[in-house]
Amino acid sequence: MNIGLDIGGTKCAISTGERRDGGIDILSREEFPTAGLSWRQVLDEFARRIEEIRSASPAASSLSSIGISCGGPLDSRRGVIMSPPNLPGWDDVPVVDFFKERFNVPVAVQNDANACALAEYLYGSGRGGVRNLVFMTFGTGLGAGIVIDGRLYSGTNDNAGEIGHIRLAPEGPVGYNKEGSAEGFCSGAGIARLAKIRKGLDLTAKEVFERVRAGDRDCTEVFRESAEKLATILAYTIDILNPEVIALGGVFMRNADLFMPVVQPILEREALTLSFKACRIVPAELGERIGDYAALAVAP
Repeated sequence: MNIGLDIGGTKCAISTGERRDGGIDILSREEFPTAGLSWRQVLDEFARRIEEIRSASPAASSLSSIGISCGGPLDSRRGVIMSPPNLPGWDDVPVVDFFKERFNVPVAVQNDANACALAEYLYGSGRGGVRNLVFMTFGTGLGAGIVIDGRLYSGTNDNAGEIGHIRLAPEGPVGYNKEGSAEGFCSGAGIARLAKIRKGLDLTAKEVFERVRAGDRDCTEVFRESAEKLATILAYTIDILNPEVIALGGVFMRNADLFMPVVQPILEREALTLSFKACRIVPAELGERIGDYAALAVAP
């Protein structure tokens, strides 16, 4: 049995799974809120729940490894979480050593975008011989996980794939602490800010898309601006990395039918033709449960 721990600023989740025939079966999932808890309290709560899972049945007692998915920055080599903006007080937390010492099994940690990329590669749209895949989060923020030649690429210090930081316009919504960034245009929070800046609308991204589907002109203009910027960052990704698959989660995954008619012609014009023809752009196949698969995929 493997265990996956998903650490988030609002809530944490713990999943159990068994690897079988190149796939993984998720056996259980539970979550708890993190608001008001210190990092030590969160890790202690995870440990307590792991002990409960192990004592629940003889089959569950055979814990093989633990995988941890958490927002960055972090150091996957040292197993340390390094002050993520959504986790105040998590400064140089030795999360891997904590669980290794407690349970004496292999433990690994990856940032959430990398973990999702690994999961999508192993269990989702990367199955069937794909060697090069990019996963884009397109959720609260915008980040990417990159698999090259069948191996996760995290860069020199775990900062590869931070596409949300790329500036796409001299002005626009702020994302990743940068005005006009890709994250400012292509994230749930960014779309909400874009609606406020362009149209004076106080809406969530979900509400923007509901209005787009209802034919609202203002929201449709907001959506098109986001989609056009997404096409730009996709073209950069195709030209630089030449992937076989780009899988997108979050906002894109729920609204791919709206995005693709806007994105497709821009990519045909902007991306290298041979690279574009070799690349499939798809919603994340693992869907809304990708976070559960991601933490388990990280388990050594």
